[in-house]
Amino acid sequence: MNLITRNFSVAVRQRLLVSGSLTSLRRQATCAASSQTPTPTFPCVDAHAARESRILASSFSRASSNDSGPEPPYDRPNPLSYNTYHHQHPLELTYGSALPSFDIAYETWGTLSPSRDNVILLHTGLSASSHAASTELNPTEGWWEKFIGPGRALDTNQFFVICTNVLGGCYGSTGPSSLDLAGQRYATRFPILSIFDMVRAQFKLLDHLGVQKLYASVGSSMGGMQSLAAGWLFPERVGKIVSISGTARSSPGSIAMRHAQRSVLMADPNWNNGFYYDDLPPHTGMKLARQIATITYRSGPEWDQRFGRKLRELKDGQSPSPSRSPTLCPDFLIETYLDHQGEQFCLKYDANSLLYISKAMDLFDLTLPALQELAMTPATQAPPSPSTSVASKSHPPPLHHAPHLPELADGLRPLKSIPMLVLGVQSDILFPVEQQRELVDALRMAGNTQVSYFELGGVWGHDTFLLDVLNVGGAVRGFLS
Repeated sequence: MNLITRNFSVAVRQRLLVSGSLTSLRRQATCAASSQTPTPTFPCVDAHAARESRILASSFSRASSNDSGPEPPYDRPNPLSYNTYHHQHPLELTYGSALPSFDIAYETWGTLSPSRDNVILLHTGLSASSHAASTELNPTEGWWEKFIGPGRALDTNQFFVICTNVLGGCYGSTGPSSLDLAGQRYATRFPILSIFDMVRAQFKLLDHLGVQKLYASVGSSMGGMQSLAAGWLFPERVGKIVSISGTARSSPGSIAMRHAQRSVLMADPNWNNGFYYDDLPPHTGMKLARQIATITYRSGPEWDQRFGRKLRELKDGQSPSPSRSPTLCPDFLIETYLDHQGEQFCLKYDANSLLYISKAMDLFDLTLPALQELAMTPATQAPPSPSTSVASKSHPPPLHHAPHLPELADGLRPLKSIPMLVLGVQSDILFPVEQQRELVDALRMAGNTQVSYFELGGVWGHDTFLLDVLNVGGAVRGFLS
């Protein structure tokens, strides 16, 4: 050992000795402080640590059973309870890349007519599966259970209803959690998607089923975007359009909300740039993202009615009391509700699917300049005609409309001949009712004289399309019949 090395080793040992002495002093100080002041405890943090331990234990169990990673099957229906269409040819995507092949999971209700002219394509929101209603193979309730069936909004005595899991999802359709041609998870090597790509994949399924024209394209939330995109891409193949709490152009406000969700998810170290499938999934980021999303799905007045400022019950059975000492963990019922929603969702849906599909929502823009930038053209180009303002039946035309409204009217011109139902909800903060009014104004400026528009009250916010069977269901049934 030379002199330099010896001196360096001595210096390191001395530093370690000093560091150890300091650590010892700190421990002594901590112990002394602990004897006087109790160490704070945080049950919510402990619960999170316990959940992570369970996930780790589950991952080891899966590894021992030769399973590919600890992530759950995302509560997808049993493979026998839904159909899968495999498209073996490449699908060209909006943003320049392609999928060499893809699967689309779908379920159906009702009976297909001999002429195949009674088909309704039902589009889902961001995180829904193809299981919109119960079936013989899967009797569990679907996400639109009360709207599908004999005599309901989507009357299965009259219509053949098809619902798919969107491209990019994780409930049977090809998405980031799927295997590529080399047998590896796509993860974040999956290409960026658009709403148009999702719809093109759905129409490949329709081609496979021999359905030339839809009786109607129906969707809520992101499904409302898909419904419009279906009519825009294939105006000759869509008989009617229903858009509930949707939009023709994602607003900066909704983009900001989804950006916040993606940010907390991607900040989770377990996300690992999207390559987490053989390790611990980003459950914390998913939980926080779901909490943010839940706030946008409902409304302040509903929180007041459901929870107010009520405190949660204590585990020891004590009654909630405003005089009890507050904590940094959830004290209010609304906090425990959001915590529960995050817990329920954090392992049920693939994190990368949330990133990709929410980004597709942000990118959706049917204004003419945005469409021209993407070199988008519908299957049948509508003849050009000047935009003319037509007053809405439920509200006067805006005196000071947004600068982009004429461009939106120009972009929506391929939809001018399709009868449309647009529903908005006054308490919706994710897709504010102004966006549905804007859509109606733009459609009428584009020359569509067959637009029906209804504005719903209530306190359910964006989730009204899931809950208001009487008004949403009644309007849809009346329009389709």
